[in-house]
Amino acid sequence: MTTIEAPPIARTRYTSDLAMAALAPVSWGTTYVVTATLLPPDRPLLAATLRALPAGLVLLAMTRRLPRGSWWWKATVLGMLNFGAFFPLLFFAAYRLPGGVASTIGSVQPLVVALLSMVILRSRPARAVLYAAVAGTGGVALLTLTAQARLDPLGIGAMLLATSLMGAAIVLTKKWGQPESPLVMTGWQLTIGGLVLAPLTLAAEGLPSTFTGQNLLGFAYLGIIGTALAYALWFRGIDALAPTSVSLLGLTNPLVATLAGLLVLGQTLTGWQIAGFAIALGALVAGQTLSRKSS
Repeated sequence: MTTIEAPPIARTRYTSDLAMAALAPVSWGTTYVVTATLLPPDRPLLAATLRALPAGLVLLAMTRRLPRGSWWWKATVLGMLNFGAFFPLLFFAAYRLPGGVASTIGSVQPLVVALLSMVILRSRPARAVLYAAVAGTGGVALLTLTAQARLDPLGIGAMLLATSLMGAAIVLTKKWGQPESPLVMTGWQLTIGGLVLAPLTLAAEGLPSTFTGQNLLGFAYLGIIGTALAYALWFRGIDALAPTSVSLLGLTNPLVATLAGLLVLGQTLTGWQIAGFAIALGALVAGQTLSRKSS
């Protein structure tokens, strides 16, 4: 059987789409350290609300576009999956788990997306892509888990649920398509998720008596870089790439965090961690190559 090579322009565009989408999980890799060092302690709902609502309102004001027809309920569903439910669970896990444990749990998302794609999209990912996803999770586990890692059951459950919700959002976005630009879609979903979270935050946690400069810096970074910009690129990637291909990009999260530790903090890696890094990186590259060929 003869393999038909994609034209150079198509390959270049695919690589560009992949690189831009990868910027989102790269920025998300900093969520754990920002939460631990800059945000008020033990306030997952507040962190989720201030990450979502201000960014959503700014994007809504910039784009001046509202949902129409069925997109009112579709945007609500996606807004809850991506932000209204995902953000509180993510911050809850970030407060209770080391970043390595959370990253390992989050790396199972390609498998969740593959399963949901078979059920919802009637699309069966190539078996080799699934193998790459499993290998990626194993590599991340070797890279990030240590003997001192705290395995908090509530944190693990929250991270598993958050990962599953985001996987469902990827598949549903692919199924429904995107009637507007990624910035518009991001604004809709962030605003809806933030409006749902705001009264829950006031009722359950309230507001701190003061915000420090570090708190404001952390919220500004997460809102602008890690949310408004990152999710616009993420939704663009979902529209342009296969669902499993997008979800495999999540492996860049722990890889970039590890490189930052090596270059900025002067950290070192054990032999097992070096092996895990190589396995996760190889799985990421192999998974993307196989996903492109099977799409």
